[in-house]
Amino acid sequence: MTDIPVRVRPEIAALPAYKQGKQAGATAYKLSSNENPFDPLPGVVAAVRDAVAFNRYPDALAARLRARLAERFGVTDDRIHIAAGSVSILYQLAQAVASVGDEIVLPWRSFEAYPGIVTVTGATPVMVPLTDAAAVDLPALAAAVTDRTRAVFVCTPNNPTGAIVTQADFDAFVAAVPSDVLIVLDEAYVEFVTDAAAVKGERVIAAGHDNVVILRTFSKAYGLAGLRIGYAVGHPRILDAARSAGIPLSVTAQAEAAALASLDAEDDLRERVAVVARRRDLLVDRLREIGWDVPTAQGNFVWLPAGDRSLEVAAAFEAADLVVRPFACDGVRVSVGEEESIDRVVEVAASVRP
Repeated sequence: MTDIPVRVRPEIAALPAYKQGKQAGATAYKLSSNENPFDPLPGVVAAVRDAVAFNRYPDALAARLRARLAERFGVTDDRIHIAAGSVSILYQLAQAVASVGDEIVLPWRSFEAYPGIVTVTGATPVMVPLTDAAAVDLPALAAAVTDRTRAVFVCTPNNPTGAIVTQADFDAFVAAVPSDVLIVLDEAYVEFVTDAAAVKGERVIAAGHDNVVILRTFSKAYGLAGLRIGYAVGHPRILDAARSAGIPLSVTAQAEAAALASLDAEDDLRERVAVVARRRDLLVDRLREIGWDVPTAQGNFVWLPAGDRSLEVAAAFEAADLVVRPFACDGVRVSVGEEESIDRVVEVAASVRP
């Protein structure tokens, strides 16, 4: 703290800033950030180019996109909230429900921003280990809920391990958690899921669970990571609280236009998603064939449980111009990218197999 010229909260001073996946050079494959490897669709690019009124503020509520999504989910538009990526909504929800002395329960390892989001509120993150299959342990999450718990985060498919939560298990989990505790169902990778047993936000919303908010993003399957736009579906008063905790006017007109154009082009997008899912399944099979105990993957990434060797394994990939995402002492996440990268990924993985 002595090197900071003003008084900063000690827990914030000690908190590492969010670290994004490493950028790749011109000859390398970037497999570190779970991005869509395809270029934006032409209609999306045209929509962004047409949104040139930079001298005007955007629509703060992204009304056109809210209406479109409300129709999709069969809800009124006050049950839709748009923000600059679903992670922004996570921050807003955490700020809205938790403060000093409170707790937020989350799976670990999961999305690396979760603990920091909780710490910034002043609350305490309660980190619940995954199952032996690298999946979110819903019974353990429910058991960790106390009178101090204000929210529970559930990530499915879990980032970075790729395992899903099933609909049956999630329904039982919601029944086990007090109805005044917020449950955030983080579905950033839902479009890549091919397992019919997986939980789906549409079913959850239709069931009328007022304490559940689902999160979706346009960053992954829709390929709009650089424009920062995501959304939540849930009870209108919970979303009002999130909006009150958010930064006004954070969604640009260009991002809203791109999201609307992406929804218009969903047939093409579904074809691209199917290609990525097939590559993912192929990569999982080949990695298992060479000795890696890869969990069942349902996102657009695979998990190599490298443990204490994680940094060493990631360095071997980087030396082969494959930029991946290591998590020290746990494992390495490899995004499913260009088709040409698959053979190289398998080759390097074989050289550093357990």
